[in-house]
Amino acid sequence: MHLRGLSAGSTRHTRRRAWAATVTAGVLGAGLLSGPVANARPAPEPSATTMSVTSPPGGAQVRVLVFYGSAAAGDESPVVNAGIEAIEKIGLSGLADQRFSTEATDDAEVFTDGTRLGRYNAIVFLTGGGDILDPEQEAGLEAYMEAGGGFVGVHDAARAEPYSDWFTGLVGARPAASSPTAVQRAVVEVGDRQHPATKDLPLQWKRPDLWPNWVKNPSGDVHTVARVRESTYKPGASANGWDHPVSWCRDYDGGRSFYTGMGGTVASYDETDFRDHLRGALLWTTRLVQADCKATINANYKAERLTQPNRPGLSDQIGEPHGLVTAPDGRVLYIGRGGADSSQPVITDWNNPDVGKGKGQVHVYDPKTKKVTLAGELTVFGNKGGGDELTKVEEGLLGIELDPGFEQNGWVYLHYTPHSQLNDTQTAERRVSRFTLDLATNRLDLGSEKVLLKWPVQVHSCCHAGGGMTWDSKGNLYIATGDNNSSGFSDGYSGNNPQPSYKGVSFADARRTAGNTHNLNGKILRIHPEPDGTYTLPAGNLFTGRETDEGGGKTRGEIYVMGVRNPARIFVDKQTDALYAGWVGPDAGAPSTTWGPAKYDTFAVISKAGNRGWPYCMGNKQPYRDRNLPDPSKPLGWYDCDHPRNESPNNDGLVQLPPVTGNNIWYSPQGGAPDYPRDANGVPSYKQDEATYLLPWLKGGGQAAMNGPVYRYDAASTSSAKWPSYWDGKWFVGDFYDADQPRNAVVTDPRTQGEGGLPVHSESLKKIVPIGNDGIKNLMDWKFGPDGALYVLDYGRGFFTSDSKSALWRVTYTGGGPTPAAGQLARGGRS
Repeated sequence: MHLRGLSAGSTRHTRRRAWAATVTAGVLGAGLLSGPVANARPAPEPSATTMSVTSPPGGAQVRVLVFYGSAAAGDESPVVNAGIEAIEKIGLSGLADQRFSTEATDDAEVFTDGTRLGRYNAIVFLTGGGDILDPEQEAGLEAYMEAGGGFVGVHDAARAEPYSDWFTGLVGARPAASSPTAVQRAVVEVGDRQHPATKDLPLQWKRPDLWPNWVKNPSGDVHTVARVRESTYKPGASANGWDHPVSWCRDYDGGRSFYTGMGGTVASYDETDFRDHLRGALLWTTRLVQADCKATINANYKAERLTQPNRPGLSDQIGEPHGLVTAPDGRVLYIGRGGADSSQPVITDWNNPDVGKGKGQVHVYDPKTKKVTLAGELTVFGNKGGGDELTKVEEGLLGIELDPGFEQNGWVYLHYTPHSQLNDTQTAERRVSRFTLDLATNRLDLGSEKVLLKWPVQVHSCCHAGGGMTWDSKGNLYIATGDNNSSGFSDGYSGNNPQPSYKGVSFADARRTAGNTHNLNGKILRIHPEPDGTYTLPAGNLFTGRETDEGGGKTRGEIYVMGVRNPARIFVDKQTDALYAGWVGPDAGAPSTTWGPAKYDTFAVISKAGNRGWPYCMGNKQPYRDRNLPDPSKPLGWYDCDHPRNESPNNDGLVQLPPVTGNNIWYSPQGGAPDYPRDANGVPSYKQDEATYLLPWLKGGGQAAMNGPVYRYDAASTSSAKWPSYWDGKWFVGDFYDADQPRNAVVTDPRTQGEGGLPVHSESLKKIVPIGNDGIKNLMDWKFGPDGALYVLDYGRGFFTSDSKSALWRVTYTGGGPTPAAGQLARGGRS
């Protein structure tokens, strides 16, 4: 029922009313909109209340109090009336064991009546803002929360009690004075797919409302369940950017607080989805259900360095970090590519038989002993130091995976470039081999090698070696191979210059490699390893190897994905068998109206075999310009992404290529997912002043994409370190660098992700997986372990070596389980 009219004769605290009367309308108005005004009022006297509230407030007969008191005189707002009626209807509908009764009042004296206040499981603020509680009344609300009460603030509730730091913490943020004042239709990104307030809402929720901007963005201090996408409306001068929270929750001062900036219009309360949003907020705050409102609060995570710096001249802890894998028993195996300790010599002279000779190292971290073992060292080609692309090298020990039966057989798969296979054309051999690890001693038996797969790779020029490996649920092994060609001879664009070669081996034409259906470089391969050290080809790869097209013999059956440049990290989510990959782009710093897009680093969800475009197209099918002999400096026509043709003189595969599939994420120095107007033939303008950036939460500069895992929550695990279920199904994407580059968890739409659909939600991880020189500055690989903790390799601060910052880290969750505790649920537990 509504308890209307009780505030008409209510008595305010005398001192507070006298102070408020002296405040000018301008100052008070600014305060209501912008938050606390420094020294604008005398410090309140200590509360005289001795009120106590039953802990937790309310009982099995769940009651909700709607408070709509306002500092403004006049009749009740139509929005308030609509809100009260909606909450009443919510309480009387739905599942029988989730119903509640509703009372409404504008009498703030309710907050000084402990007996009465203790009857309510939750309190909803539908206030119009202003200084509405005197110190004793605010103290009563504090006592209510400390006893375990629930609070729901709607829209203008964030303007209430503008001088109270405690109330600011309760609602989470204050609206900016210059927030938009017009109703606008916008898209809400619903990132929390588990909280009862959001789990049934659309991923992208389109609705009209008044959209507040925030004086201080609360992200990281509260758990955001939904954001408004600023690109879909006009947020004004005080816009918050891509991370614009609109609904959030947190466990606060002993109780539970939920706030939504939506609900600013009468029409909001007629929306089924918005009522469901409020229903979920009320279910949690009234203690009818549990929910996790801690998952994205930065303080609930701990990043711990697990390995110490190497002892001088040794690699007893770590090599040059290049990849990791976690074992079912919690051990972490990680590899060093082959760059020497900085005290060791580097041989770059090709006339020296030891040119580039390095040690590809496998280390094992045992969480039980917290000790590191150097399991073994392979002699690799991968130690030529730095310099330009005709000096340095990124070959070496590039990837590691464990056999699905590792706990029984100790089999370890290594992707590497043996030094012994160099030849005088400056070509080497890349191979994937199986070794056996002694599970008792953590020692790798180098004599146990079974070579599964090998192929030639030119090493005259650097870089882009790839290296990642991963398994699907069917026992298929995916192998990411790089396109080891220089783009410097194409001005950093397509990398399609057919002219440069060394002893007849082209080193600047990616059409010979990534764009070639008969070459295993610049690909993601898929094979099925057999117990005898051989492999078979699973059905569904891009080619069978037996195609008769164009005379036959022009395809390789191992190819699952072609047209990738440097896929260093790949991951298969075994719940869906979708492949997640990221790869590094070329070097052009800006788009060219002559040659095509700037360098794009790329991430993609791959649900079937296909062509991802390099070196013909990048991003969302943005083409490059063709070039060929006799004069590669002269541009020819634009490539056709739907009907690409490999007409390079260095191609020994098919001319007619599979169509290009667009990618989900791409970014350049200018921003995330650049897009341009296109002409009648679908060719973008590539004019920077015409660009639209579809993913404003990332950009590049120096950039090197490092794909991460999809987190899967294990409810059966008893690990206290595991990340909460909020992250379940979210895809982790990152970059080697840590400035504007991505380090985010994203949500994609399963209906569109396989065809290049953009992510619909992104969550920054930069304060959870900490950036900075003393944090994880140079992210090289990241995987979740069986304990649900995140293991991360920091490369260190120097290239082609290891240094004191090279390390294995572990990021654990410390926030505890959902709230309220099971014993404090209003029904089905102790009330």
